[in-house]
Amino acid sequence: MTISEREQNGIVVISLEGNMIGGPGATLLSEKLREHLKTDRKQFVLNMSQIEWMNSSGLGILMGGLTTVRQNGGNLKLAHVTDKIQELLRITKLNRIFDVFSDEAEAIESFS
Repeated sequence: MTISEREQNGIVVISLEGNMIGGPGATLLSEKLREHLKTDRKQFVLNMSQIEWMNSSGLGILMGGLTTVRQNGGNLKLAHVTDKIQELLRITKLNRIFDVFSDEAEAIESFS
């Protein structure tokens, strides 16, 4: 999994690409979120449009990120979630925990 990031309207947009299956990618996302939290950035959007596959470890990565951000007074929202991953979130009932948006602009606007 690779990560790129940018800031828009004070919100950190993190774009993920590849497979969310644990391994080095798991710690990479966690490290990025912690770096931003240390600089008092607390609002995040994860762009999931380029995630090809996610397993239970990938779900754990998302849950860990959400927990870390919320424990630090912030929020993390998902954007561009593919149908396959949307179904995985539904089956695991994690769609009730995450705020999921069809695009980045909608997710960013929801922070207002």
